[in-house]
Amino acid sequence: MSLMDTRKADVEHHLGKYPDKLSAIMPLLYIAQEEYGYITNEAVEEIANLLDVDTTHVRGIMGFYVMYHDEPKGKYLVYICTDLPCALKGAEAFSQRMCDHLGVEAGGTTEDGLFTLEEMMCLGACHRTQVMQVNFQFHENMDDEKAIKLFEELRREHEVSKPFSGE
Repeated sequence: MSLMDTRKADVEHHLGKYPDKLSAIMPLLYIAQEEYGYITNEAVEEIANLLDVDTTHVRGIMGFYVMYHDEPKGKYLVYICTDLPCALKGAEAFSQRMCDHLGVEAGGTTEDGLFTLEEMMCLGACHRTQVMQVNFQFHENMDDEKAIKLFEELRREHEVSKPFSGE
């Protein structure tokens, strides 16, 4: 299935939104990532064809922006700031404790596919460290207890939202 099969209205909306269709590259990458969980090789080719550019151009945009992924990631992308101001307040140790809690290394995804934890350079809230971003939501002044509680809440929400399997 292609994006034009599954998300035709969204794709056409963004292609029609800009005078130069190349300007739709970022929204199309978001659509592909949302649809497949990451940006597949097939999606790169389809976007390149839709925009009349080489796949190298599409991959160049993907490589420049950290929010695009070319491999599967967890449902919840957890970024922990470990830049110098946060590191001076223990961010690296905090990140390691969160990795230990989730059972992953930095950059890894939990076995259930729910969480990918990555260390990030500067989330822009140095005065409110420890700082985490989960998907596009920021969490400031975090400590172990608050972070673990957040992970547990997200797990519960996921369990509630899972479709009934009939088993």
